[in-house]
Parts: sequence; structure tokens; C-alpha cells
Amino acid sequence: MDFGVEQNGPSCGQKRKKLYHRHTPCQIQQLEAMFKECPHPDEKQRLQLSREVGLDPRQIKFWFQNRRTQLKAHHERADNCFLRAENDKIRCENIAMREALKKVLCPNCGASPIPQDSYFDEEKLRMENTRLKEELDRASSITSRYLGRPITQLPPVQPLSFSSLDLTVGDLRNLSVSPSLDLDLLTGATSNMAFPFPIAISEMEKPIMAEMAAAAMNELVKLAQSKEPLWVKQEEGREVLSLDEYDNLFLKPGTQFRGPDARVEASRDSGLVCMDAAALVDMFLDSRKWIEFFPTIVSKARTTDILTHGMSGRSGTLLLMYAELHVLSPLGPTRELNFLRYCQQIEQGLWAIADVSVDLLREHQFATPSNTRRLPSGCIIQEMASGYSKITWVEHMEIEEKAILHLLYHDLVISGVAFGAHRWLVTLQRTCDRFTHFLAVANSPRDIGGVSPEGKKSMMKLSQKMVNNFCANLSASQMHRWTALSGVNDNNVQVTVQRISEPGQPSGVVLSAATSIWLPVPCDRVFNFLKDERSQWDVLSSGNPVQEVTSIACGSHPGNCISLLRGMNTTQSSMLILQETCTDASGSLVVYAPIEFNYINIVLSGEDPSNIPIQPSSGFTILPDGRAGKSDGGASTSSNTIGSSYGSLVTVAFQILVSSLPSAKLNVESVSTVNNLISTTVQQIKAALNCPSG
Repeated sequence: MDFGVEQNGPSCGQKRKKLYHRHTPCQIQQLEAMFKECPHPDEKQRLQLSREVGLDPRQIKFWFQNRRTQLKAHHERADNCFLRAENDKIRCENIAMREALKKVLCPNCGASPIPQDSYFDEEKLRMENTRLKEELDRASSITSRYLGRPITQLPPVQPLSFSSLDLTVGDLRNLSVSPSLDLDLLTGATSNMAFPFPIAISEMEKPIMAEMAAAAMNELVKLAQSKEPLWVKQEEGREVLSLDEYDNLFLKPGTQFRGPDARVEASRDSGLVCMDAAALVDMFLDSRKWIEFFPTIVSKARTTDILTHGMSGRSGTLLLMYAELHVLSPLGPTRELNFLRYCQQIEQGLWAIADVSVDLLREHQFATPSNTRRLPSGCIIQEMASGYSKITWVEHMEIEEKAILHLLYHDLVISGVAFGAHRWLVTLQRTCDRFTHFLAVANSPRDIGGVSPEGKKSMMKLSQKMVNNFCANLSASQMHRWTALSGVNDNNVQVTVQRISEPGQPSGVVLSAATSIWLPVPCDRVFNFLKDERSQWDVLSSGNPVQEVTSIACGSHPGNCISLLRGMNTTQSSMLILQETCTDASGSLVVYAPIEFNYINIVLSGEDPSNIPIQPSSGFTILPDGRAGKSDGGASTSSNTIGSSYGSLVTVAFQILVSSLPSAKLNVESVSTVNNLISTTVQQIKAALNCPSG
């Protein structure tokens, strides 16, 4: 086998050219003979072999490395073929058995003795529920055309409970007699219901939507440029909207009515971000990039339809989009939106992105109609020197709460901190800062800290995927319901189950568990503790110190970094821990996941990490409690700094791979294990921070 060895020629200020040397048949024969006897020759053997075949010892070393890699790949292909054949055989046997069971008849009555799967009965109920909701949506739409706004829907019927996972203390004490829990009985297990089905926009509706988008753009520009009395400046520089002034300036006759339960949140903020205007515009027009830049706010997003293509793909572009916003906790509210996003270049170097909600008759929608309307909102992007842009962000929503807000998150949401303009802006500043560091690492001409720039770039990509998965799995949407473990340690632990079959993630059944707590400690102190004192809260480390193998700065703040960690006294010597910590004025994240040595070697070599399976991630989210950010008016805004809040809302989340088979059943023992893990972690955090244990 002839493996070419790369040699570096003279550079002379130009790009190095790769030259390859082919071995002679005689050399290959001698190398193959040696490989059969000793696939791993030591330095002395390589030196002797190099004299015999006339090659450099370094070439000998590379040849044996390549030969071992090829042999390993050959064996893996053979194993894969064998397993594929076995899988096909088992699948055929399964189909045959199912067909045979269909033909079995009861000898007494002649009917099938096998009862129908309850899952299909539930599916019929869901379909009937969908049909009734569609009729309600049609009636609501007709009525709203006369009112000029969506009507307040009837109180939603308690949704059909798909979960039988009501595990009390008694359940956990009788694990030996507890039946296995069917995965189909838990929501959040399938990925094909993550978004509503596609919406067909008629040609008659497109001009109406274009007119709505143009009006929203004009309103956004006025809101961004106006000063007092439209915007009222409050303490710490916060700006909230005066609703009386807004109604006088913008509301049209016949549209002044607001429902008795309607609440308005309107805020404005501005600041510099380290990214040029064109790149920011492209990000807002790409739903996938939009999620990557705002994973802590946007849990789901999709471009439903492109209504208008703009010049050069930007100015004049009109999109119909769907999004779900969240606050990174199973207890926090989510906001579901169907909205138009309109991009316009106002003048050279000045862009505007305007969003406004639209009311649609969505077919095949399982969720209840949205209770959130995004009034004209968005941002003005002004190009500045040195690749910077000035952002003026306006966030304006009308909400009709259909469910009681959880007590922990009541102040955070009502104060406007949860979805205010300040949170959007500081999140954008942090992600742009991360992207700038990513480019700096990629363009670095030398190794940094023992890892090549390509390796650090690949590691940052893998960590970004880990953080995105963690944030998405903490959503509390209709399609990702959580089940409370009642009566267990009073920690209000919530659990959900997912089937994972996507590339880049290990396939199988993942059990997620999370709980949210309030701590009378500032957010920055909690973040520093979780980042720096892992041995005090990591139950699995048993109090042993953790060694940092390498780290990468992913932002200007010293707390924004990616680390590879190794336990000093761990039984899993083949595993490392990939961890990312990030913080800004709206909150903080500490996310980590185990990763095998061989995958880390691939990442650090600079390979594309998109297909590397990363284990389910766990971690913490830290948010201000919102108690210092309350506003007395109908509109509200967020705090400017973490430290201004009285305490912290901390969500502890663990995910474990229960089984590598997507069809596996979940047993109570797995739930009990992860519940005890969360409870112990919470106790250790409270003890270390001198917080009451209750």
C-alpha cells in the first residue's frame, strides 16, 4: 500500500505547496512485511527500518500511522456491513411477526384478541382536537376583521395529558414493581412536530402583507428616532414607551380597544456591536443564523415563506417567519409568533429590520392560538468605522396571559426583563464578540496554547453546537412539555424525554431533568462560583479537583471561554469534559458535556465537527430575578446590569442518554437517578453560597 508523505517546500512569502513522495514497490513490500510483524514499531525499530528501505524515520512513522488508520477503517466498514445485514434481518422478522399477529383470531368469538394501541386512540383525539381548533380559528379570524384586532379567545381547554409520569415518593420507593414507562407516553419525544406545518399564502394576501410591512417599517423608524415625551427615561438609563403618547401618534380609529387581560411591554436600547452592518442584515434574514446568534432567547425559528426577494438578497426582502421565544427554564413562559420581517436600506450604511405579527389560519396546528402580538418592532443598524455597527433596538409586544405565570418568573416577565430590548441587544453584543474572537483564532498564524488555530476553530464550532442543543432542550413549548415529579424532595424537578436521531448527536433516548430555584445572591457571584469551583458542586467528581487541559477565550469578558477539563480521580479515563461559560448583562450560562478522547483528537486536528456525536449536555442558566427592574407603567424595560437585581434565578439541568435504541422504554430507576443528581447538586450549591436549604 503506497501512502504518500507530505513534504514542505520553500515558502518565499507564498503559500506552501504540498509535495508528495511515492514509495517504490520494494519499499512498500518491506514496510508491509514489517507491519504484519509489528504494527506499532518503537523508535529503535523505525530507525533500523529507515536504513533498510532508505527512508527518513519521520516518513516511516507517518506510513505506519496511515496504515493503521486504513486497517481500522477497513475493519469498521466490515463491522458496519455485518450489523446492517443483521439489522435488516431483524427488521424483516419483526414485520413478519406483526403480519402474523394481525391474522390471529380468537377461537371463541373470531375477533382479534390483541387490543389496539392506545397511542392511536390518542392520535385520533388529537386530530379531532385539531379540527375543532381550526373551526375556532376561522370564527376568531372573521370576528377579528371587524374588531381590527384579534379577539380574546375562550379559555383554553386543559390539553390532553400524554404523560403518565406522575412519580410520587411512593413510586420511587417501589422501583422493583414499577412498570416501564412507554416513550410514546411522554411528550417531547419526537422531532417532527417541532414546527407548525407549512402555511400556504395566497396571492391576494401578499399585497396586504406588503402594506402591513411597509407601515411597520415607518412606525419602527419613528419609534427609533423619537425622544420624549414618546419615550420616558427611567433610572439607570432605561427607556420605556408612554402608551398614551403612542396611542395618540400611531393608533388608527377603531383599533384603540385592548382586551381586559392585555398587557403591553415596550422598551428601547442602543449600543455598539463588533460586526459590520451587511453581516448583521444577512443574519437577521437567515432563520438558522438568527437562532445561532440568540439561542438564549429564540428556541425555534423558521422562514415560512419568502414573499419578496430584495436587491442583492437584502433591501426590500419580505419574509413570513415563525418563532418561539423562551427564558431557558421549564417553568418560564414561551411566546409563539407568526410575523413579517421586512428589510430596507434607508440610506448608504443605514439599514432597518422591522417585525410585525400577522394573524394566520394555521392548518394542522396542535398548539393553541398565540397569545402574543409583536407590534412594530426591530432594529436600526448604522454602519460605523472599524467594522462596528450601532444598533437601536425597539421591542414592542402586546400579551394576553392565558396561564398564570410561575411565581419564580413573575417579576422577571412582568418587569419586561425577560423579553425586553436590553436583553436582545446585550445578547447580540456578546455573540458578535464571540464571532470576532472566532475569526481572530481562525486567522492566527501560529499555534495558541499548544493547539493549532484550525483546532481551536473546530473546538469553538463544537462548543457552539453543544450550547445551542442545551438551550433548545430547555424550552417549555407546547411541543416540548415537561412533567413534574410531584412530592420528590420539594425541588419541583421537571422531566421530559426525547428520541434523538439527528446527525452529530448520539442516537437513542435522552432523559432531561431540570429545576429552577431562587438564590438571594447576585448573578455574577453565582456565575463565578459555578465557573471556578466545580469540585464544590459537581456530584460526579466526588469533591476531587478538575484539571483544565486547554481553554479558548470566546469573548472580551474573562468569563466567556471554552475549556477542556479532566477529572483528577475519575473512572472514565477515556472521557474529557467540554465546557463553555458565557455571561452578559442579561444573564449567564455554564454548559458542559462529556466527550471521548478520540473525538477530541479529531476536533483539535482541525476537522469539521458537524458530524461528531456529542453527548447530551448539562449545565446552568442564571438570570436576574427582575425584582429591581419593575416598572409601574404598562410598558416596561429591563435592567442594565446583573448586579442591579436583588437575587438570581438559577436553572439546573441534566441530560443523560438512557439508551442508544430510539425505541427503548424508560424506567423509573433512570428518573430517580437524575432526580437525586439534581437534588444533591442544588443542596451543594446552596451550602457553598450560604443560602437557606429550604
